[in-house]
Amino acid sequence: MKGNLILEDGSAFSGELLDEAKEFGEVVFNTGMTGYQEVLTDPSYCSQIVTLTYPLIGNYGVAKSFMESRKSFVNGFIIAELCDVGSNWQSEGALADFLREQGVPCLHGVDTRAVTRHIRSVGAMKGVIVPGNTTQEEIDRMLSREIQKDVVATVTTKETYVMAADSADAPRVVVMDFGIKQNILRSLHEFGFHLTVVPAQTSAEEILAMNPDGVFLSNGPGDPKDVPDIIAEVKKLIGKKPIFGICLGHQLFALAMGADTYKLKFGHRGSNQPVKNLAMNRVHISSQNHGFAVDESSLQGLPLEVTHRAVNDGTVEGLRHTELPVFTVQYHPEASPGPTDNRYLFEQFRALLKEEK
Repeated sequence: MKGNLILEDGSAFSGELLDEAKEFGEVVFNTGMTGYQEVLTDPSYCSQIVTLTYPLIGNYGVAKSFMESRKSFVNGFIIAELCDVGSNWQSEGALADFLREQGVPCLHGVDTRAVTRHIRSVGAMKGVIVPGNTTQEEIDRMLSREIQKDVVATVTTKETYVMAADSADAPRVVVMDFGIKQNILRSLHEFGFHLTVVPAQTSAEEILAMNPDGVFLSNGPGDPKDVPDIIAEVKKLIGKKPIFGICLGHQLFALAMGADTYKLKFGHRGSNQPVKNLAMNRVHISSQNHGFAVDESSLQGLPLEVTHRAVNDGTVEGLRHTELPVFTVQYHPEASPGPTDNRYLFEQFRALLKEEK
């Protein structure tokens, strides 16, 4: 079936719909050459329509071990070529079947280069995936909707659970789940942490009552300013326990400290983003997925030091509290595109907890 991606500025891109579907969301792009299933199941993409710049998608199939969350939360998938047969010893099925199972509308046969160039020029914006015969009146009605704001509540765990460490004296960490990727949890667990994963709405009092050695603030979707209640709880934790935050957790910590955040023109989404570690004077290759950043000018007068900076646009990629045991990064250190460039951050967190203990 013929279908279209229509952006709110009227731009239209044609392709083939995998199945008849109509969907709305913010249209963004990811520049990674692999990891399409990880992208589809990364909760940070909740309510977004994701365009992949790499042209051949589905060529290595899908597998349960590639899942980053319990399900896909994306609103749509825009790709150039949908591969019918995946070749990979780990493959357990075809991408097309996976998209149908997850209820993800897919428009393929699209000039994704054109979509990406347009978003880079104009900025990320609302868009719809619709069949080719959809009326302009219905398209306008769909585009008049507001972007979903309660996305953290959609993706967080519904109940607390534990990932026990092998050692009885392992550092105990409470993970605030704002939409955490499974590989982040696996990485923390592999580094020997005893993890208690709690819903995003868990209060600081409840977390402190667990008497953890430290707190981890996870990645997640949406505008950090949309969750003021969570920011208030994070603020109560600062100075009480060592904290390590990534992505959305980094932004929430900055807001809790009194800094500001802003929306990037088209965000950082891909597995090939260079980040400079200012202390090491070294560039790491990172995996990123965010549409907002910390405003560096708002850090003036605060006890915060910029530790990492994006090479491409100079935005803040890491912070450290100058007096308290707290540090954060904007990117995803567990994804390992380097492949081991950023594992030192988990080691740094473990050393910090040992020192404070």
